[in-house]
Amino acid sequence: MTSSHLSRGQLATKALVRLLAGFTILAAMLFLPAGTLAYWEAWVYLAALFVPMSLGLAYLLTNDPGLLERRMRTKEKDAGQSVIVKVGSVFYVFAFLLPGFDRRFGWSYVPVVTVIAADVLVLLAYGLCILVLKENSYASRVVEVEQGQRVVTTGPYAIVRHPMYLGALVMFLCTPVALGSWWAVIPVLPLSWLPGSEMKSSYSRRSSRDTKTT
Repeated sequence: MTSSHLSRGQLATKALVRLLAGFTILAAMLFLPAGTLAYWEAWVYLAALFVPMSLGLAYLLTNDPGLLERRMRTKEKDAGQSVIVKVGSVFYVFAFLLPGFDRRFGWSYVPVVTVIAADVLVLLAYGLCILVLKENSYASRVVEVEQGQRVVTTGPYAIVRHPMYLGALVMFLCTPVALGSWWAVIPVLPLSWLPGSEMKSSYSRRSSRDTKTT
């Protein structure tokens, strides 16, 4: 495992700034198009997303700061993967802007029980991602293979080969419904393809590394 290049205090400050910035930006993307703060679906969704995110951040800062630093990397080394991320960002923006407009103009009707069920799935999916981080100290945000990295077969990996991507897929697909919008499912569908693309890129890089070392 690579050691963290930042002190624990620096890492905590950087992570907290990113957490607050992420919350502010996402809240703006939801409430500004809605034209109101009386958008309960958005408040519940933000809680379902950022409460476990904060707990996961605190856990990593205490138990695995090296992994936390890796999780904050955003620059892709692979050019093809960088293009995929940039294209995905466009759909990501639309996926979070549409629900607010949907709330303002009343395009969709999503039953309360369906919204809550989607929030529960988002929460469970994020919980799965936290379990993955607990089990795999090399689960970087960007596609990379580090020296000494090994295939993990314990924890959630014993049940599904790529649990992080499964969690991300569930969150992508459930987010529009949790925000009370059927129309926002449209830009989310391309996003659901991204985990598979990252998985293939990661496998390709690992295979290339293994070939060079044999």
